[in-house]
Amino acid sequence: MIVGIDIGGSTTDAVILENGSIRVVTIEANDPVAAAAGALGKIVGDAGISLADIECVAATGAGSRALDDHLFGRPVVKVNEFTAIGVGGTTLAGKARALVVSLGTGTAIVSVNKDDIRHVSGTGVGGGTLLGLAKHMLGVSGLDTLQAMAGRGDLHRVDLSVRDIAGGPIGDLPPGTTASNFGKIGSDATQDDKALAIMNMIVEVIGVLAIQTARACDQNDIVLTGKLTRMFRFMQDRRKLEFVFGRGMVIPEHADYATAIGAARTALKSK
Repeated sequence: MIVGIDIGGSTTDAVILENGSIRVVTIEANDPVAAAAGALGKIVGDAGISLADIECVAATGAGSRALDDHLFGRPVVKVNEFTAIGVGGTTLAGKARALVVSLGTGTAIVSVNKDDIRHVSGTGVGGGTLLGLAKHMLGVSGLDTLQAMAGRGDLHRVDLSVRDIAGGPIGDLPPGTTASNFGKIGSDATQDDKALAIMNMIVEVIGVLAIQTARACDQNDIVLTGKLTRMFRFMQDRRKLEFVFGRGMVIPEHADYATAIGAARTALKSK
């Protein structure tokens, strides 16, 4: 049995893959060694197994480099984070080829063509941007609170649309397409409106970058993974979000834990 652990900038995920099922846990800790130890201990306890049942720990993420060769006496196998992102995203989506977009504190973009996995793009815009702007502009530090506010917001009081400029569509751009994020904000914009506009801007920046990268890599499918996928789901429900550049976006089950799953599957494959 292999435990996959993804030690990120703000959270640490652990997964166990067994007989087709996936068991997951998430903890928060600043120290990467403490985070990995806590995640391993919690998932072993939750699964009702002993450490002796763990063949190895497949560790990935920025914090994995702080780990020694063993954790609680179990061997540690370190997996390249971009490999883990690619393997996790494509296996969860059931695809051999895809562009995998990992939505975390920042955003990493990986192109997968079977065993050819390449880090091809990314951006500093991500969950850290979302929470930073929300705290600075709105005094809000929790994603649940921000999402509740955004649910009451109205983008028409903040964002400038193609309709505002042209009175209708321009070429293949629908009238509701954003022409300028925050380009129409006025004194009547509420805190809820701003919350929705922050979320919308981050989704659009990442979405357009992903589509452009998919075109450059000749990928038709885009797989979204990571904790920030909940924001894409929210915006999809809120706006019936559609990008107009001919690429489909998929959020698979267990997308939040894709990188830890990819680490475990990579270690299992290398046995």
